[in-house]
Amino acid sequence: MAIRHATEHKSFVKPEEIREFPHGQAEIVTLGGSAVGRLVLQPGWRWSNDVKPIAKTASCEAPHFQYHVSGRLGIKMDDGTEFVAGPGDLTSLPSGHDAWVIGDEPVVVVDFYGASSYARG
Repeated sequence: MAIRHATEHKSFVKPEEIREFPHGQAEIVTLGGSAVGRLVLQPGWRWSNDVKPIAKTASCEAPHFQYHVSGRLGIKMDDGTEFVAGPGDLTSLPSGHDAWVIGDEPVVVVDFYGASSYARG
């Protein structure tokens, strides 16, 4: 049996919501009943400095399923696992991590899971 859903067309050019925080912003659209976010993170952004005061958690508790469009993002999981994600990469991150922009190029990621609660107190 085929799954039926409505045809939708939306754009980050006109997001439904913008959540601003130091060194970045999350642009949110709802598509297919789910929030999808585009995170634009400027050089100097680090979750533990710029979003932690909003989230009020020890590390990022939002799980993510992301496509990395541009820039380089350092990621360190609470278990010590650490890696760098760049353009063309996909990441699936469970709760419990920190992240930071590497270098002078802004990071842009499209977050297909976790955007509904990201940078929300």
